[in-house]
Amino acid sequence: MFDLSLENCRVDRDLTVNIGVDDGKIVQISRERIDASEKIDLKGYFVLPGLIDAHVHFRDPGLEYKEDFRTGSMAAAHGGFSTVLDMPNTVPPADNAAEFERKIRIGERKSVVDFGLHAGFRSVSDVKGILRFMPASFKVFMDLTGISAVDGLFRELKDLSAPVPVTVHCENRDVVMESMKELKDRSDPSAYALARPPLAEEVSVAEVLALSIHHEHPVHICHLSTVKALQLVEPFREYVTCEVTPHHLLLDSGAFRRFGTMVKTNPPLRPPESRVYPEFLDRINIIGTDHAPHGIEEKRKGIWDAPPGIPNLEVVLKLLLTLVSKGRMSLSTIRRMLAEEPARIFGLRSKGRIAEGMDADFTVIDPKETGRIRSDEFYSKAHYTPFEGFSYTGAPVMTVVRGRTVMRDGEVLEGNGRYIPAEHDGKPGTAESEAELS
Repeated sequence: MFDLSLENCRVDRDLTVNIGVDDGKIVQISRERIDASEKIDLKGYFVLPGLIDAHVHFRDPGLEYKEDFRTGSMAAAHGGFSTVLDMPNTVPPADNAAEFERKIRIGERKSVVDFGLHAGFRSVSDVKGILRFMPASFKVFMDLTGISAVDGLFRELKDLSAPVPVTVHCENRDVVMESMKELKDRSDPSAYALARPPLAEEVSVAEVLALSIHHEHPVHICHLSTVKALQLVEPFREYVTCEVTPHHLLLDSGAFRRFGTMVKTNPPLRPPESRVYPEFLDRINIIGTDHAPHGIEEKRKGIWDAPPGIPNLEVVLKLLLTLVSKGRMSLSTIRRMLAEEPARIFGLRSKGRIAEGMDADFTVIDPKETGRIRSDEFYSKAHYTPFEGFSYTGAPVMTVVRGRTVMRDGEVLEGNGRYIPAEHDGKPGTAESEAELS
C-alpha cells in the first residue's frame, strides 16, 4: 500500500491516469486503481509536473521587510510552484561559502516549497568553496560588473572542470551610464526605459555570448526583453539558454503611463516594436517570474529612486492559462517552460517530469476557473501588481511537493521545503517533452 494515490489525473488531452506516491516519489503511473493510505480524486483536472520558477528574489537575509523565505515560498505555492531558485543579491549577498550555506539553512527553516540557490560572484577565490554546495548557477549582473571579472569567472569554472552555468543579467554598464546622463533631469516614468535602452541589453548579450563560445561554457540569459537580443542568442544554442518574464511578455513601455513606478524593472519594459511577444515562446527556453518584491512606499518614490522589480509568483500561471484559453499558447508550452526546461538547465534531476522515480511534485489546474487578479489575496508581502484587475481563465487549484499538499483551493498549507543541490552535466541539449507513462 502506497502513501498517496492521485486519482483521475488528466496528464494529456486524451489521457487520464492514477499516480501512486510513496516516500515522496512517484512509484506508479497507471490507468488501473492504486491502493494507498490516502486518496485524492482530482476529477479529471489537468496535472502538470510541479512548476519551477528559476528566478525569484526572496530578500532573505537582510531585506526581510520586503519578503522572506516563508512568505515568498507561500506565494510560490499559492501560484502553483513546487520549486524555486532564489537569486543571491541579499544583504549580505550569497557570494561566498559561509553566506551560501547560511542561506540554505534559512530556506530549510522557513520554506514551504523546495528550493535551490544561485550563487553570487565576488571573486574567483570564492568559487571553489561555493561549488561544494552544488549551486544552480553563478549569477552575474553585467550592469554592475565589468567584462574582465566575468571572464575570470569563466576561466575559474573551466579550470575546476565545473559545468555550472553562468546566469547573466545583461545590460551594458557603459551604455546605461551614458544614456542616463542625457535623461537625469527628467522625472516622467517613461524616461527610465530610455535610460536603459535596448542597445544596453543587446551589447551585453553579445559580450556574454563571446565569452561562452570562447570558453565553451554554458550561459543562461535572464529576462531577455528585445527581439534583437533573441536574434543574437539563436545561432549559439549549443551553449546558451534564455528566459522571458511575464511582464516583458505581456506589457510594453506604454504601461509607464498607467502604472508609473509600479512597473519599473530592470531591464525596463520595451516599446511595442522591440519587445518579445507570446508568439516567440517557441524560441525561448523558460519563463522566469523575476519575482522581485519591494515595500509599497518604496515603489511610490520618484522614477530614479524607486527600486526596480515586480512581484509575479501569484499571477504568472493565471496569465499563461488565459493565453492558453485564447489559443495563443498550449499547456505543453507551460510544461516545457516552467517544468522540464528549468529542471534540465539548472540540474534538478529529480524534478520537472511526471515519471516513475521522480519527486512527487504536481501542479493541478482548473482550466475553466475564472476571476480577476487581486493583489489583496497575495501571500507575498508585496501587495501590488501591474496585472491588478486582469481577467483570467484558468488557475492552479493544488500544489503538491514530494507528495505533500501545500496549496489547495487557494489556501496555503504547511510544508517542509528542502534544499535541492544541482547536478550539472554542462549540456544545454533538449528536454524530454512527454511524460513517461506506464
